[in-house]
Amino acid sequence: MADTVFLHGWGLPGVVWAEAVTHIPGATPDLPGYGDAPTVSPYSAESLADALAEGITAPLNLVGWSMGGMVALALAARHPDKVARLVLVGTSPAFATRADWPHGMALEVLGEFARSLALDYRATLLRFLALQARGGDAAQWVIAQLRARMRAQAEPNPEVLATGLELLRTVDLRDRVERVRCPTLVMHGAHDTLCAPEAGAWLAEHLPNGRLALHERASHAPFLSHPDWFVATLKEFLHG
Repeated sequence: MADTVFLHGWGLPGVVWAEAVTHIPGATPDLPGYGDAPTVSPYSAESLADALAEGITAPLNLVGWSMGGMVALALAARHPDKVARLVLVGTSPAFATRADWPHGMALEVLGEFARSLALDYRATLLRFLALQARGGDAAQWVIAQLRARMRAQAEPNPEVLATGLELLRTVDLRDRVERVRCPTLVMHGAHDTLCAPEAGAWLAEHLPNGRLALHERASHAPFLSHPDWFVATLKEFLHG
């Protein structure tokens, strides 16, 4: 059975997966630039994927959330021999809206986040965390859990946060999706306001071996808001 690795999203360390890994054992490494992990340059989904791939010696199950899902998607496309099964949680192939991509966040909103980050990165990070639970079940509890996990580790480097926002503004992996041949599960919340559920549906449709698991009451962090559903669905995919 392949080992499992969980990748976190922007602004939060690997400990965000603390509850999930009590049910599905796996590694929760910090992405480059977080914790003690050295950063990379340029800071892109591809360079992050390549940095992580260097430490993978056998095919594994890769679970990525939000920005971590984008990195996982890039890794599976660039290093197909290193990924046995892929799980994309609250993930979009392109985070920002484009002329041919209506399922992203408006560039104006991302620009405002970048300006706010330069003035007060702590307040900006907390605002971003709040958006991750908007509209779904148990929103206040989810926000509290995300904040607790953020405080559990050293504060992220403001420069890494800024380069991460630039990654989100520019990333577009739509032309890489067809290269991902491993079985892939797209897990999404219907109330996700950061990565639209339409983006998850697009991924499931265009991945050669993908399928969608949509929770009608979840938002951006279903592993926190609906842990029973998340764990059962993930276990069935990985081990069923």
